[in-house]
Amino acid sequence: MGDTTVLKENEREIVLQVPEDFDFGQNWAYLSRSPNECLHRIGNGQLSKAIPVGSGAAPVVEIRSDGAGSMTIRFLGDTAPSDPEERAAVVRYVRDWFDLDTDLTPFYRMAASDPLLGPAAATFRGLRCMGIPDLFEALSWGIIGQQINLAFAYTLKRRLVETFGDRVDCEGETYLLFPPAERIAALAPADLDGLRMTARKGESLVGVARRIADGSLSKEGLLALGSLRSAEKALVGIRGIGPWTANYVLMRCLRMTDAFPIDDVGLHLAVRRAAGMDRKPTRAELQALSAGWTGWQAYATFYLWRLLY
Repeated sequence: MGDTTVLKENEREIVLQVPEDFDFGQNWAYLSRSPNECLHRIGNGQLSKAIPVGSGAAPVVEIRSDGAGSMTIRFLGDTAPSDPEERAAVVRYVRDWFDLDTDLTPFYRMAASDPLLGPAAATFRGLRCMGIPDLFEALSWGIIGQQINLAFAYTLKRRLVETFGDRVDCEGETYLLFPPAERIAALAPADLDGLRMTARKGESLVGVARRIADGSLSKEGLLALGSLRSAEKALVGIRGIGPWTANYVLMRCLRMTDAFPIDDVGLHLAVRRAAGMDRKPTRAELQALSAGWTGWQAYATFYLWRLLY
């Protein structure tokens, strides 16, 4: 495969090297946070998921820890791809999903001297900012989650995926895939009314899907802008995307470690808990508390969120 992060490979399995500061159990716990998650399965010690790799293919994989230093991807059923590029795409997806290519040494060094962040960084050490590699899925999740609680956001996502996504049957189980942008782009916003989301969210989802489908919005294009501020500006210029959604996407899809959804309600609740406050912090107080997080605001946010569930 030519990938130095692949330690061993055969037809059914690919063994990946993982960083020293990686704890599969911490990430497993994060992925287990909602029983209504529809895009991966967790149970009986197994994590499994259908991974879209292009050309309509979606291998179903089981991911497990082999202890320190490695993680194994095992292809289930008859879904193991023979095309080397499709196999490489699976590896890229998993590495992106688990954010395995980010060196967290500077983050932990910074957190150790931060009285607010330090305890969370120590408790959840090895947790990665679990990603959403596909831009349309990341934007959709951000749009769906606007101004509602997490449980209802998962319900809306499930309705969208079950109604418009694809299915892969494998070993007696059905795995769901997030609908591609091109499919949602072909809809009218009213076609989403049955999902019971607001009309505005439906309009935003279709609008974003159409931009991605016509090529005017892409992950590569946003990254090519060269800075967080430029990418954020491009995103908030799109109807239905404000600073919170933009920064959420920048941290979880574009992997910008300085992305900072500072107005996130969950972050405010987590800071209140971590700081022992009797109220949520003001924006000015949060700016002061986060002054030392420069360059790592996304990871600081992710670790503080983890205090809530």
